[in-house]
Amino acid sequence: MITGFSHTDASAAGFKFAIVVSRWNDVYTSRLEAAARRAFDERGGAVDRVVTFHVPGAFELPLVCRKAAKYREFDAVVALGVIIRGDTPHFDYVAGETARGLMQVSIETGVPVLFGVITADNIEQTEARCGENAHNKGYEAAISAIEMANLLRDMEVRREDNIGIPF
Repeated sequence: MITGFSHTDASAAGFKFAIVVSRWNDVYTSRLEAAARRAFDERGGAVDRVVTFHVPGAFELPLVCRKAAKYREFDAVVALGVIIRGDTPHFDYVAGETARGLMQVSIETGVPVLFGVITADNIEQTEARCGENAHNKGYEAAISAIEMANLLRDMEVRREDNIGIPF
């Protein structure tokens, strides 16, 4: 069995991260951003190696994430937004296309784009996902970004060293 692919305690040191944050629902997205920055800090990330870009709404996240990932300046990109269901189908279109766009960016560029976008039916669900606790989705997305950056670096080292990758 080949080991070395679990990075639950991975460090952010030596990596560069982008955070792309929607200004729509700023009262909540600002909490997601603060929690993401806290995660990078707690895992040893340098403040000057975490860059934040703000976009008007969630629908704009994929384009700016693509720009951040395209030139491989960043080891991972964290997309943060809040989409709350309303009385029209607008929620379905925005949430679906945002998710699809972010996944497409990750696949096209090879740079992990982490989905820290809350899609909630109401304010109560939103509050529960962007509070000050360990379940803040911005924090979780940043931890996942750190893990993915470490995993991809390890995979590249294994490839270069001809150790082999089990998939």
